[in-house]
Amino acid sequence: MPPWCASAPTAGKFIMTASSDTTILIWNLKGQVLSTINTNQMNNAHAAISPCSRFVASCGFTPDVKVWEVCFGKKGEFQEVVRAFELKGHSAAVHSFAFSNDSRRMASVSKDGTWKLWDTDVEYKKQQDPYLLKTGRFEEASTMPCRLALSPDTHVLALASGTSIHLYNTRRGDKEESFEQVHAECITDLAFDVTGRFLASCGDRAVRIFHNTPGHRAVVEEMQSLLKRATSESTRQRLQQQLAQAQEALKSLGALKK
Repeated sequence: MPPWCASAPTAGKFIMTASSDTTILIWNLKGQVLSTINTNQMNNAHAAISPCSRFVASCGFTPDVKVWEVCFGKKGEFQEVVRAFELKGHSAAVHSFAFSNDSRRMASVSKDGTWKLWDTDVEYKKQQDPYLLKTGRFEEASTMPCRLALSPDTHVLALASGTSIHLYNTRRGDKEESFEQVHAECITDLAFDVTGRFLASCGDRAVRIFHNTPGHRAVVEEMQSLLKRATSESTRQRLQQQLAQAQEALKSLGALKK
């Protein structure tokens, strides 16, 4: 079947393409197939390469996310693709997933009406499984396909269903903000910028940009918590500076709570 998804890692060693059946192909930059992956998920709903360029992952009809490592030798030569780990815990098909910038966290959203945040910084070669950090409700996922994006610092999860976007605080699991009917057609993708300050969505031939206000609030909460435990003056000064920057950002957006 023709591929519906193509991606290349920042390291530039390979290209991944995924088809709507259960096939993922790993290519070299000369267009030669290095490996073929059968996801065994009945269909591929979403596939992606991790920001660290080590992993490829997919989700589909089954209630899990499967992750493989694409292995290269010290001289850059391709070696093999091996199963790394799976995200298990949903009770229905997984619509979408995302990696954090450092690939140590992943988020997933399922037709079971929940989203989950995972700790994937594990020794999978020793059979260690990812840890579930948080589960939140997202009822819209039970009735329609949706997409998600995880902010670079993992503080905020953005979920899109239909033409609307919802932002969640991943530490508390609370919905913090919603943008209703922001596109005339279904949203096809979401992405945070590398700083985490902005969220972009696409659909109906348009790309829209939103301020990540919940992200600034999450930084304020984190800095206030860390300040209570800080023992050195230098640490306190650094935290206070970060706190002031986040509060100033909220103030400029008219979102600073008094």
